[in-house]
Amino acid sequence: MIDRTNVAALIPCYFEAKRIREVAARVKQQLDQVLVVDDGSTDGTEAEARAAGVEVIRHSVNQGKGAAIKTGFRALAERPGIEYALVLDGDGQHAPDEIPRFLTAANETQAPMLVGNRMSDTRTMPFVRKVTNRFMSSQISKVCGQCVPDTQCGFRMIHRDLLQAMVEIATTKFDYETEQLVVASRRGCQIAAVPISTIYGDEKSKIHPLRDSVRFYEMMQRFKREARK
Repeated sequence: MIDRTNVAALIPCYFEAKRIREVAARVKQQLDQVLVVDDGSTDGTEAEARAAGVEVIRHSVNQGKGAAIKTGFRALAERPGIEYALVLDGDGQHAPDEIPRFLTAANETQAPMLVGNRMSDTRTMPFVRKVTNRFMSSQISKVCGQCVPDTQCGFRMIHRDLLQAMVEIATTKFDYETEQLVVASRRGCQIAAVPISTIYGDEKSKIHPLRDSVRFYEMMQRFKREARK
């Protein structure tokens, strides 16, 4: 039985002093163990997270979101009694109140990996992001050999048996979360979709169409080369 006692939350964050205390406190209402990994912020993010009463690991310098997630996975993999690590962002775009949806889905599907799906209701999603998400998800699903409706969603839950494989992924930047999907799929793991809300605050979009298109093309070419080996 998957419940709040055997799922640990991992919140990677960078310069989220304004939001992390509230986010961490809300996550703590849902799960017994909450770990924040501060990726070298200098705005007081670490102190704000600790004020929420959760555990914090801090990188001395910024290493990238993927590196922060891997730091958290290393820590959680060593803890007895933890069956899944649940990852969500510290900026408020992932609703802690929806964590029970992942627990329910894990119990129903027994899937080793579960990923949030915002694509069933995209009315509040910016147009560029919606188009980008749909295109990337369709292409990455082909690589994975299974349908993953929202490959760009970082709200996800991963079984402890997969954590070491996720730590061994070489990249720490743009494509780390996509690599997770490919690694899990190549190990024969089902990836279940969990419907979640689309939430956007007043932050500026981090999407850069030209740059991200080039990166995505390079990543897909690498996946194709690996598949031919």
